[in-house]
Formats: sequence, C-alpha cells, structure tokens
Amino acid sequence: MKIKATVTSIMIGFLAIVSSSTIGADGAHTTFLDKNARFHPVVSQLGMVVSQETIASQVGADILEAGGNAIDAAVATGFALAVTLPRAGNLGGGGFMMVYLAKENKTIAIDYREMAPLSANKDMFLDQNGDVDNAKARFSAQSSGVPGTVAGLLHALDNYGSMSVSEVLKPAIKLASKGFKVNHDLSDSLLLSSKRLHKHKASKDYFYKAEGDYYLPGDVLVQSDLSSTLNRISKQGGSGFYKGKTAELIVKQMHRSAGLISLQDLANYKVVEREPVCGSYRSISLCAMPPPSSGGVHLIQMLNILENYNLAKLGHNNAASIHLLIEGMRSAYADRSLYLGDPDFTPVPVQKIISKSYAKAISEQINPHKARRSKDVYPGLDSWVTSQSNESEETTHFSTWDKHGNIVSNTYTLNFAYGSGIAVEGAGFLLNNEMDDFSAKPGSANGYGLIGGTANAIQPKKRPLSSMTPTILFDANNKPILATGSPGGSTIITIVLQIILNWAEFGMGIAEATAAPRIHHQWLPDEVYYEKGISQDTLSLLRSMGHSIQPKSRVLGSTQSIAAKENYLEGSADPRRQGAAAISQNN
Repeated sequence: MKIKATVTSIMIGFLAIVSSSTIGADGAHTTFLDKNARFHPVVSQLGMVVSQETIASQVGADILEAGGNAIDAAVATGFALAVTLPRAGNLGGGGFMMVYLAKENKTIAIDYREMAPLSANKDMFLDQNGDVDNAKARFSAQSSGVPGTVAGLLHALDNYGSMSVSEVLKPAIKLASKGFKVNHDLSDSLLLSSKRLHKHKASKDYFYKAEGDYYLPGDVLVQSDLSSTLNRISKQGGSGFYKGKTAELIVKQMHRSAGLISLQDLANYKVVEREPVCGSYRSISLCAMPPPSSGGVHLIQMLNILENYNLAKLGHNNAASIHLLIEGMRSAYADRSLYLGDPDFTPVPVQKIISKSYAKAISEQINPHKARRSKDVYPGLDSWVTSQSNESEETTHFSTWDKHGNIVSNTYTLNFAYGSGIAVEGAGFLLNNEMDDFSAKPGSANGYGLIGGTANAIQPKKRPLSSMTPTILFDANNKPILATGSPGGSTIITIVLQIILNWAEFGMGIAEATAAPRIHHQWLPDEVYYEKGISQDTLSLLRSMGHSIQPKSRVLGSTQSIAAKENYLEGSADPRRQGAAAISQNN
C-alpha cells in the first residue's frame, strides 16, 4: 500500500522543537507554541482522514477516492484500526460516533457503547469484605461488557453510508490475511504489554512470534483468525459477529475464562441513536456525545465557565489562564462523580449542568488568585438549584470529512491498552475491560482514578459511563468548522477542551492547537498533570496559588482533528504518538 500526502507524528522531543519562552503577563516565563514552528497541517480541497495509525488513515482516504462518503471512510478506518492498532482499535470494544450530514444539515450521535451482561450485578466486583477487587474488575473475563463496535460501525454504514459492507471491509481483511509491516509504535507497545498478554495463550499466539518474542519494526504481522472473523462480518453483516460461529467462539472463551457474556447477550445488543448535547462558546457552537458519555456535557459546562473570563488577554498557558482552566475542570469533574450515568437507567440533568447561569454561579465561586481544595468542592447542582429556586487510557479517535461536507468524529476503545488482555481463541480479537468504567462501589475510583456514584452502578444491559468526547464545531452561520476528539481515559474531556480553546480562543492553527502543551485536573485526586513545555516558572506560580502539581510530566492524549478554513480542509495528526497520520483525498 502506497502512503501519500501524510503527516506522521514523531513523539520524541516534539515540544522542545515547537515551543519557545517569553515573559508572560504574570511575570513568569511562559512557554507557548512558536508561530514559525515547522508544524503544518495537511491541506486538501477534497476529503481527508486523520487517525492514530498511518495505514488505517490511508484505507479511509482510499475509500474517499473510490467515491465513498465520510461515513464509508470512517467505517473502513475503524475496521482497519482493529487490525493495525490492536491495543485500541477493536472489534471487541465499543464507542461513540458523531455524524454530520451536510445535505440535511443534521448532526447525529450514535451510541455503540458496551453493555453489561444479563448476569451482571452491582456487587460483582466486591470481595468478601465489601471492598473492590480491582484485579477482577480490570483484568478478568468478567470485566468485559457486550461488544458494540461491530454493530455501531455497521449501523452507521447501513443508515448513512453509500458503499457495501464487503467494500469497506475488504482493506481490513487484506491487512489481516496478508499481513502488514509492524511499526515502531506497535512493536514498543507489544514489548511493554508482553507480561500481561503472555498470561493468555490466544493473546500470546496472536500478537507474538512462535517463541514468544515480540515483533520488531519491519516484521510482518499476519492475523488469520481475525481475517476469518472479518470475512464473516463482510458476508453476513452483524449476524456474522453477534450470531453464528463468532458468537459461539466468544461464549466458549467466556466459559474458559469464567466470563459472563452469553449468546443471548450478543443477540440482544442494540445500537442507540441519541440527540447530541449542544452548546456554544462565544460565536461558535458545538455538538458532542450525550450520556452515557460524560464528555459532551462537561465539555460544554467547562466552556460555559471559562466564557466568563478573557483568557486570550491573560495569555496562553500562563499561570493565570491555567489556574482558571483547573478550577473549571475541578467543578465539572465533581459534578461528573454524582450526576452522570446511562440515561436509559437514571435521569441525568443535562440541561441544568450545561446551563449558562449554572456556569456563571460556579465562576463566582472561583478566586482568580487562589486554588480551591477539591475536598471543599462538592457536586454543586443540588445546592445551586436550591439557591436558584427564588428566581473515563487507551482509546483511539479518528475524524473523516468528505468533499460534500459530511463529517464523522469517532472515538472507540477497549478501555485499557489491549483491554482485559484476553483474546477470543479462534476469533483473533481482544475482549474489552469496560465493566471497570462502572462504579463497582459508590465513592470508589476506577482505573483512571475517577470517582462514581449510584447513577453509574452496575446493572444488566446498562452502559458504563465514559469520558469519550467526539465533537463537531460550527461557526455563527451553522457551518461545520472543526471535528476533533482524543483518547486518554479520564483526560479526554480536558484535552478536547484545550484543543477548542487553543483554536477558537487563542487563534492557533489546527496544527499549533494540537501540538501545544496540555494540563489536566479531574477533581480527585487533587493533582494537576502537565506536559513538558509548561514553564517551570509558571508551575511555581501555580504551586504558590495552592495547586498540587505532579512532579513528573505526562503525555496527554492524541487528538486527530480536521478543520475547515475558507474553501479547504486542514488536518492534523497529534505528534504525541508515533504512527498517526492525516491523509488527504487526492482525486
């Protein structure tokens, strides 16, 4: 496969290349993105695909060149990632897709999140002392919810695509059957995950050489069983996964590994189309995933809070503006812990949380010069409503945009890297461990440190709360101008927030907005995470304001974005992870 018109990300040292330092408004040395840095987007007047893996991006771009629309390209990319990015691309997981249909000027939210099996119960991950058994919740077959990816991608294709299932699956089948060259990113991740994957025979057989050695860059990885599974889907559609041989292989794996998913669970899986949650920030509007994603609700909530300040005047990534971001994040994640869950099982006060007046009330509690303590910040909606009575780290995102203006912003996942680590013997794919995204016990933290309550308790057929935040932005004339999203577990919402602010508030191009250093705070634990490129003087000022700054920096997310500018598209693959690429349609 010939790769063309790409920008492939190189993680090592990227922030040092694109950043410089100056004296900020607060007197600190503030690191910002150099406008002259050689980070340029891929530009196209036709269509574009941006994903975390180059081969999968090329698959999507080829579909556009063959006459497919953005939905066809997205589905082909999603299935290709299940082959080339096995730690996050998947058949055995689930996710969310935002679709914009240009002709109808309509935005659709497709929920294909995993569902709890019928035999699941709220106490299933508690030990005899009533404490959460994290090993069982995260690394056992019982941690797997009923997969939604295949149903979700096929639902999008059947309802909004223009090509057949066999046409969009053909590239993924070829990649699995003929093999593809392993890149550095996949080789490194298999090395790092070898101890966990070697515990399970099928996982070891599928992703390592006969002697158990990991694949080196340039080696060819062939996945014959996965190819057979993809072939069954190609010929039989959803029945080729949720019924028949593949379903039987999944249930046999459940019996071997003491899992819960049954043939009935698989046959009963349903995709749900939901109304997007939409809001505004200054002159732009945006639509994102509603519950059971917490992403859209709290993205809009944080933008509403921050709209009360002139962040551009304060300056990008200096202490004053970062302080306000942290405080907005703190309040939003506190609310997330109590109010968010699956709306089919519990009422979620979406409109109250995204209210401009509620955001204004929160902003009035923020001291612009001093940090609050998270132990003093509670979910605020109930107290606000009373006072007003007088008046979820391994995920992957991809974006597609066709020449007709149709758009897909899609985030899907297995939860942790390689999910539970358990592969379905004979089927070639990994099981998710999404059941850990439920609240195993009210007040307990999941694998990303997020606190949850009874609204997100385990129930049969319920979908676990998620942080995935595929998002589409529109200008004042309701024309789409940006599609974005990211992996990153609990950090996803704040990563998407900063992409939007960098682009809309600070006037950065999409490549600049993507590469700029990020921060994250999620209420509990009461710690600020940051990336290299935030100056030490700024960090010192934040500490003096009372913020608890993590001593070690992190890499936060991997956004894959497409922006509309005048009569062309700009695509940017995040340089934080190796192998990502923006690829334009050439004809």
